[in-house]
Amino acid sequence: MKYQLDTEEKEILDAFERGELKSVPNVVQEIDVARQAARNTFNKTKRVNLRLTERDFQLAHIKALEEGLPYQTLLSSVIHKYLTGRLIDKT
Repeated sequence: MKYQLDTEEKEILDAFERGELKSVPNVVQEIDVARQAARNTFNKTKRVNLRLTERDFQLAHIKALEEGLPYQTLLSSVIHKYLTGRLIDKT
């Protein structure tokens, strides 16, 4: 089966084929986080309006782009992890 790849996808495939990509050390945990984020995307039952500073709003957008998530999903995940005691400070 042939797929049309965009420029970014071609770069990733080329790097993979050259052996330049490395698996993350905690791949199982990363997969679990992605699965939970996917589940949470379809598991929304309440709407919340949230006021953020412009700086926090921009930082949320940047972090979401880095993670490949919509910013709303990222914020929802952070709130969920905090409320369930799973938010970990890496400092």
